Amino acid sequence: MLVGIVSDTHGLVRPEALAALDGVDAIVHAGDVGAPEVLDALAAIAPVTAVRGNNDHGAWAAALPDTAVVDAAGARLFVLHDAHGLAVDPRRDAYAAVVAGHSHRPSSFVRDGVLFLNPGSAGPRRFRLPISLARLRVDDGGRLHAELVTLLA
Repeated sequence: MLVGIVSDTHGLVRPEALAALDGVDAIVHAGDVGAPEVLDALAAIAPVTAVRGNNDHGAWAAALPDTAVVDAAGARLFVLHDAHGLAVDPRRDAYAAVVAGHSHRPSSFVRDGVLFLNPGSAGPRRFRLPISLARLRVDDGGRLHAELVTLLA
């Protein structure tokens, strides 16, 4: 299974992001969506699970949860916008990964056997950070293989 992971689009749907997500089985948006049209564009590619970010406001955003749990071929992903707000113990609660955005800084590391994945921002550039997203492959054994994809350096 291949999961596309985006965050911090802030209302911008980049053609480069859509191209990088082509062929994924599911999409996770880790908040700061910016506009419902972003979710519509992503849903044209694959089913979308999205959480609300600190900049998501209005009735459409109120319908988004603060956190979500995604089952990706048997691997449980815990999704929230800001990892500093993580209120669960991902190892104890048997999450294979924690997916969060907010910082606009792409990162991928394993702590206590749990993958922590931040796809960076696929939206407007912030400071000198790259424009990026991530692809997460879940193999038949439930192992995760994360790839950070730089769209614009």
